[in-house]
Amino acid sequence: MLKLCGFHLSNYHNKVRVALLEKGIAFDEDASCRPTQKEPWITRSPMGKVPILEVDGTTLTESQVICEYLEDAYPAKPLYPKDVLARAKVRELVTHIEWHMEMVARRLYLQSFFGGTVSDEVKQAVDKDLSRGVRTFKALARFDPFVAGKDLTLADCAAFVHLPLVSLSTKLVLGRDVLEDIPQVKDLIKMLRARPTFARVDEDRKTATAEMAAAAKKS
Repeated sequence: MLKLCGFHLSNYHNKVRVALLEKGIAFDEDASCRPTQKEPWITRSPMGKVPILEVDGTTLTESQVICEYLEDAYPAKPLYPKDVLARAKVRELVTHIEWHMEMVARRLYLQSFFGGTVSDEVKQAVDKDLSRGVRTFKALARFDPFVAGKDLTLADCAAFVHLPLVSLSTKLVLGRDVLEDIPQVKDLIKMLRARPTFARVDEDRKTATAEMAAAAKKS
């Protein structure tokens, strides 16, 4: 039995979780794990991050590595096309969404989600970098109706968990949603949310968000 460890507020944990659910893979889950540089977690996750996947006594880290393993080990319900070039285009989209959009917008999360502040210099840098990232994403995405084409792929799993954070964080900190000029994004998220697996992950995320907010009020 596979075991996924992380927490339901982590978009990277949720990316792996929705992939597992869509592929119909049985797994156990420990949703109480948090990123830390302390033992014993760093023995399981050397970078101290989440998620991790435990497989027969071996631990895998990095969400994309985990998803690639799942695709190789459980090919019956693929999240990649058969064509080699089409598979590469899916990986291109995933890489772009994560590194040129979500990781850029992440520099705003301190202010948008955790009550801190970011400098005007950071805001300007994020705005500039995201403008390029969004322009490129618009050129790469197909929305036909899924983000990479006619079939659901791992790129949709990534888009579902990452793009709403990009939208919300930029709206809260920069005063505008950097994805507002790509209305297909909202249609994509709505379509994916209608799928039971995506809806389940999203509901668990909402529950975890509410629990975190309630705990913060008590403290």
